[in-house]
Amino acid sequence: MANINVNTTELKSLLGIFPADQNIMLVGKHGIGKSEILSEYFTAKGMKVVALFLGQMSDPGDLIGLPTKNEKTGKTDFMPPYWFPLDGKPIVLFLDELNRARPEILQTIMDLALNRKLAGRSLPEGSRIISAVNAGDQYQLTDLDPALVSRFNIVNFRPTVQEWLLWAKQNDLDERVISFIEQHHIWLDRDPESKEGEDTGLDKTPDRRAWKRVSDIIKGATNLDALYTRAISSAVGPKAAAAFLQSTGKKKIVSGRSLLLKFPDLKEILSGYELHELSAVNDGVFRYLEVEKPLDSEKKDMKKNIEAYFDFLVEKKKEAAAHFANLYVQKTYPNAVAFMARECPVLAMSIIMYIKTIK
Repeated sequence: MANINVNTTELKSLLGIFPADQNIMLVGKHGIGKSEILSEYFTAKGMKVVALFLGQMSDPGDLIGLPTKNEKTGKTDFMPPYWFPLDGKPIVLFLDELNRARPEILQTIMDLALNRKLAGRSLPEGSRIISAVNAGDQYQLTDLDPALVSRFNIVNFRPTVQEWLLWAKQNDLDERVISFIEQHHIWLDRDPESKEGEDTGLDKTPDRRAWKRVSDIIKGATNLDALYTRAISSAVGPKAAAAFLQSTGKKKIVSGRSLLLKFPDLKEILSGYELHELSAVNDGVFRYLEVEKPLDSEKKDMKKNIEAYFDFLVEKKKEAAAHFANLYVQKTYPNAVAFMARECPVLAMSIIMYIKTIK
């Protein structure tokens, strides 16, 4: 597809600049958090988000309401559907599974997308219409009329692994799941042995929602025995489950908090790390500073250790230093960057200078 690709951070920025009267269509795989991100973003702004799963609707009446006789006029009116805002407050209408909807449902959406009306009843001023569609041969989809598509700004939604890991940390997912995805990014959204877009039928494959379920299953369990193996397999598939369980028995990667507090004690261990392992450490540092609020008593050690760690990377592990610097200039971890800029100005300057040397 030639449409623009955006990650989660970029999507939120776009939502802030699109006028309310412009419709948005998000294109992406299932299980990547489209509805969750929209709900979180607009709820924080005080707007109600109404999600309608169009693929589950069998009749336009589910959208426009049921017909009833107006006793005064003798004409047919439509009772407002359960979700329609009668208080005059604007809403975010999230039309999920747009390209799974029946053709008669799509005809109703046409009027809604163009005129912001359903059966002659207008949405409150300032309301937004956002749709989501899946793309790929593995889905059973309805072809969308070009006239309908033309009424939307189309955005390919491609959230990054880093953004999911940050979300996982913020939502207290099991550390074993976080650690596994840190080191094995490719298992987050698919079976790496399958072809992109391949129809897997009922063969379970991993996605972001599924890893959240794995976290819920194993939370608090120390012994992941055969029964847990089956439960994990039911969520992400047997291949992903096998890779995950094998990973839990291997060496643990140094956590971001441990590095910030004990870098001198860990330097020898880090010297033996490969690039993908140091990248996981880097992400852990930024993610910790993004989510947690360091104690005042810890800040002095953290400042000293993070500066020493970056110097160590520049001297011994240049590719990992470039990765660390890249995390700094991205917009994924604004709180972490603010901490470094405020508490470690020498480090911030060193990072900027280092970036200039590798361009």
